[in-house]
Amino acid sequence: MPKMKTRKAAAKRFKQTGTGKFMHNCANGRHILTKKSSKRKRRLGHAAEVKGTEMSRMKASFPYGLD
Repeated sequence: MPKMKTRKAAAKRFKQTGTGKFMHNCANGRHILTKKSSKRKRRLGHAAEVKGTEMSRMKASFPYGLD
C-alpha cells in the first residue's frame, strides 16, 4: 500500500510542538489595524493552539505528523 500524502497547504500553515500539539497563526492581524485595540493587536501577533475539536482534521492532514 502506498504512503499517505501530507496536505501541503496545511503543512505551511501549522507548526507542531514537542508534545504533539498544533499551533496556528491568528486571523485578522494583517490590515485594518487602526480600529483594533493595542491589546487585541498584541494578542493577534502570537500563535494559538488548535482546538481539540479540530484534532481529527489535523490527524487526517498530517498522517505522519509534522517535522
